Amino acid sequence: MRPILGFLLVLVTLCLASTAFALSLADLSNKDAVGGLKEALTQGAGKAVESLGHTDGFLGNPKVKISLPPSVQKAEGMMRSLGMGKYADELETTMNRAAEAAVPEAKALLVNSVKKMSVEDVKGILQGGDDAATQYFRRTTAEPLGQKFKPIVQKAMAKVKLADKYDQFASKAAKFGLIKEQDAHLDEYVTQKALDGLYLMIAEEEKSIRQDPMDAAGKLARKVFSALQ
Repeated sequence: MRPILGFLLVLVTLCLASTAFALSLADLSNKDAVGGLKEALTQGAGKAVESLGHTDGFLGNPKVKISLPPSVQKAEGMMRSLGMGKYADELETTMNRAAEAAVPEAKALLVNSVKKMSVEDVKGILQGGDDAATQYFRRTTAEPLGQKFKPIVQKAMAKVKLADKYDQFASKAAKFGLIKEQDAHLDEYVTQKALDGLYLMIAEEEKSIRQDPMDAAGKLARKVFSALQ
């Protein structure tokens, strides 16, 4: 009888343990939810910045690599006739290097955005779609990040006179309707693409955390995202 009794005790213990971890959002306190989400998002934002803010972070990643504006690609024939075709590859490399130089500036703003999250923000993210946190970041940081990115992009582009040549060509081409007016200024285009790439990588980090909570940073983050499942 003792072996059977021992087995039953182990079984009961396991059942109680599994019940203890089978949390729902309703079981979490506001403090748990806020702390866990902030913990996970701080990690995710940091990883996204680190993945992009180095040499080939953009250029070597097909998902975020910055190409010449589509309308400029269409006008490539004219570009070559003006003797600028040979600059295309170098210009593309310069654009990506500019984005790679700008992205590290994002970390402090993203972390600050996490710190300012309200309980309502947290609830909206936990109960929202798979990219709810990414949309929160875009909504709260896109404008200030754009302001931080642009001068860094301008400085990086200024090191190579290609940016000036591009702007001269693009301004003329825009007058003839060969390219879109918003593509006529390269620094603005690169700044926007850098932001798009950053939010794309944040979205991937968010998706990864939601799918695999055990990989989330910290015990509290795992507890919160496990409850979502």
